[in-house]
Amino acid sequence: MQFITPQNKDGQKLIHDIVMHPLKVNKDESGILVETLRTDWQDVYGPGREFAMQYFSVTPSGVIRDEKVWHYHPGGQEDRFLVAQGEIVVAVADGRKGSPTEGLLNLFYMHAADDPYLLVIPKQTLHGFMTVSKSDAVLLNFPTRLYDPNEEVRVPHEEAEIKNAEGRLFSWGQVKKVFSIK
Repeated sequence: MQFITPQNKDGQKLIHDIVMHPLKVNKDESGILVETLRTDWQDVYGPGREFAMQYFSVTPSGVIRDEKVWHYHPGGQEDRFLVAQGEIVVAVADGRKGSPTEGLLNLFYMHAADDPYLLVIPKQTLHGFMTVSKSDAVLLNFPTRLYDPNEEVRVPHEEAEIKNAEGRLFSWGQVKKVFSIK
């Protein structure tokens, strides 16, 4: 199972429109400061990728958001994920008809303290995440649209039929095994 990180993204086939924007950690004797979203970062902000809101979630170790279903936004919202604490794996699957990467699954490993980055999840792609650190993970999201419960769809994994690199139907159990999570 291959997890994509900023260090190994070259040579990986990424879902069309995925963006992994590296963040600079400014560190001195008083601690660290990390800019998380700027209007001059043209790869993650601009026409069609305006800022709408920001929220954070805290997810305990081993918990999967949308464990048996894929989550997506049919109206065109993009999510911009950033891990501020802990470690997560984000699964993004391209179920868009006619996309050049239709059917592709990417697994992104995000670690707050180790080379942080902003992950842009493209419009209408299926996604979910799991906390793989021993402690809680704090995820910040800067979506391109205001929250609207009518603009969220969940599709059971079996219906989407997204397969991993080995050709098996994707399940979070595969990720749990790699990270030794019960």
